[in-house]
Amino acid sequence: MTAPISADPVGSLPIPRQAADRVHGPCSSRLISPRGVLDLRGAAGRDVWLSYPFDAAVVVCGLPGSGKSTLLRAWSGSASVVDPRVTRASFEARMPAWLPYALYRPWARLRHMYWLRGELRRGGPLLIHDCGSRSWMRGWLARTARGAGRPLHMVVLDVGPQEALSGQRARRRLASRRVFARHQRGLARLLRQVDRGGSAGVPGFDSVVALDRGQRERVTAVRFGPSTT
Repeated sequence: MTAPISADPVGSLPIPRQAADRVHGPCSSRLISPRGVLDLRGAAGRDVWLSYPFDAAVVVCGLPGSGKSTLLRAWSGSASVVDPRVTRASFEARMPAWLPYALYRPWARLRHMYWLRGELRRGGPLLIHDCGSRSWMRGWLARTARGAGRPLHMVVLDVGPQEALSGQRARRRLASRRVFARHQRGLARLLRQVDRGGSAGVPGFDSVVALDRGQRERVTAVRFGPSTT
């Protein structure tokens, strides 16, 4: 039975035993192939490497400022990365500076989803940057991955709103109160669904890994390759 997941960081929790858990490399990191729900929040011990099948797509989600981009940069040597900010920057570079992004956001979103669909169909390891708070987007990802014959996994950064706001200030890019509150509600719903139903609470995803601020720093790498089970 997996440890429960809540919308707020919690104290030390037992880590579900994984069949692929072993010591890896000179740093003696733990290598884990996630299945179902793996709650690493509050856990102590060695650094962790996450191991996925070669053709897996892994969605990294969390509140704005939670550290998704930092984590993806650390993992980017292992897989292609699809980040919606790349599409936004491309549109902003072509649009007049006086034109608000909100006016062309729908076209930027469609272009991002077209790019994402192409990457899911192409095959090979893939990392996806997403807020995780929109059920319709999770459903679309699940359907598209299933159509491409890909296993789909999720890593949730549950760092709390204050840590996320601190991250926004550090990068000098603040979400509005309304947008941030909407993301908070959506992420809380996601975590409640996982709490109640395990990975089945997020249909289409083979595993959900929950990380807090401390474990975000300790999951130092991700590996894509043949199954270790």
